[in-house]
Amino acid sequence: QVQLQESGPGLVKPSQTLSLTCTVSGGSITTNLYNWNWARQPPGKGLEWIGYIHYSGSTRYSPSLESRTSISRDTSKNQFTLQLSSVTPEDTAVYYCARGDVNLVYDYWGQGTQVTVIS
Repeated sequence: QVQLQESGPGLVKPSQTLSLTCTVSGGSITTNLYNWNWARQPPGKGLEWIGYIHYSGSTRYSPSLESRTSISRDTSKNQFTLQLSSVTPEDTAVYYCARGDVNLVYDYWGQGTQVTVIS
């Protein structure tokens, strides 16, 4: 059973960089055919995909967030990390990590972590 757990600060100040880590257990982030995603859901809005890091280490980001987003990984800890720079209150959301496959099926999700941008 694959499990994902998000961790990171719940409060971030405007203009700072949001940094969240997803720790994966029960499966390796270097396993063929899977990508490891970040998504978020702002209050009262739908789920928004942020980007992923592929099992090979390559990355892909949402065009609307690409200029501020970086996803990296630490294979020794089986973790991947989201960094979102220059945050504003509009970046307030519940952030999720999830495993996806080549068919864009997301089969395992973290429980989500609330991040609030507030001065």
